[in-house]
Amino acid sequence: MDREFLIDLFADFGPVTIRKMFSGYGISADGTNFALSLRAGLFLRADEVTIPDFEAEGSKPFQYSTRAKTVVVNSYWELPARLFDDSAELAQWARAALAAAQRAKVKKRPKAKKAAAKKPAKKVAPKKAAAKKRSAHKAAKKTVR
Repeated sequence: MDREFLIDLFADFGPVTIRKMFSGYGISADGTNFALSLRAGLFLRADEVTIPDFEAEGSKPFQYSTRAKTVVVNSYWELPARLFDDSAELAQWARAALAAAQRAKVKKRPKAKKAAAKKPAKKVAPKKAAAKKRSAHKAAKKTVR
């Protein structure tokens, strides 16, 4: 799928930003990525709220193979083929995918703050002090010789 096709496909949804990503494009609205257009097909963002809709349509999650295994990415599901011909319903699915992506963003924010808050500030000071000691020790060696 090329960029122009994707713009036309999401016309009823509203303006989208399309950026090169992996083997295709990342599709976003309001700064939030909600769809992927890859060689394997078009995939929309999904979560526990929207996955049952994808399952009811017979869609499957995005997956790719590495040398060792097949990786299943449960957060992106294949767009049901019938929606390529129904732009109004595609727009509804795209809105649901954008909502799922926004919910995922909200879930990630607190974890990032907690992780940053857990880092102790004391570890920085001993490293600086040790570096100063090494520098002073090196300087003393140079002057003795």
